[in-house]
Amino acid sequence: MMEQLQKLVDHHRDCRQEPVRFRPSTWHPRLEPYGAAHVLDVGVGCVSPSGDRLISRGDLVDLRDRVGDDPDGLRDLFVAVMIWGSGTTNGRGPHYTEAALSDARLPAVLRTTRQAVRSGDLSGAYRQFVLSGVRRSFSTKWFAAVDDRDVGCARALILDSRVLHSLNALGWSSWQAAGTRRWPTRYATYVSSMHGWASSLGVTADWLEWLLFHLNGRVDGPGEGHDST
Repeated sequence: MMEQLQKLVDHHRDCRQEPVRFRPSTWHPRLEPYGAAHVLDVGVGCVSPSGDRLISRGDLVDLRDRVGDDPDGLRDLFVAVMIWGSGTTNGRGPHYTEAALSDARLPAVLRTTRQAVRSGDLSGAYRQFVLSGVRRSFSTKWFAAVDDRDVGCARALILDSRVLHSLNALGWSSWQAAGTRRWPTRYATYVSSMHGWASSLGVTADWLEWLLFHLNGRVDGPGEGHDST
């Protein structure tokens, strides 16, 4: 597996994750009733007759550093994470976000899971994240967004279906590596494994996570079918 990963990393080493395009007009009706429509100003505008904007992972970091412990600020960061994770391709993203905003558990879940992530208890964060409309692909995006620990720590990473597809194609199984079918432990095992691989490959773990997302299971080797965008 590591030999195959090394070839993929070498081929894509100069590639970087691009900002995500989103359409504020699609999100506004879902966010305005909850006082969160101002989050749609995040990122930068792009040349588009529909008023689309671009939001990047760096924008999430900037917002995280500004919100502090304010509950409304954490909610705004969560909304930004949902927008970034949905873009214009996940048509259900605004609906799922509205479902989470209407869930009375939201403030407590965001606060307690952020605390767990910051303390390094990723399996605990996974167990505690229970919100309407939000599943693993987006809860782990939240974990990654709120993890502000030093770079030497095994920071939280995103685990969605595309990343899993690539890992499975490489022959890696989360439940076999973790020795259990329980997802909290499997998630923590995935994060620690990724950090170990990234260190061996000379890249950051979040970049390696993006590469696996980008490849979406196409891990047979560099060549046609692998773009560099």
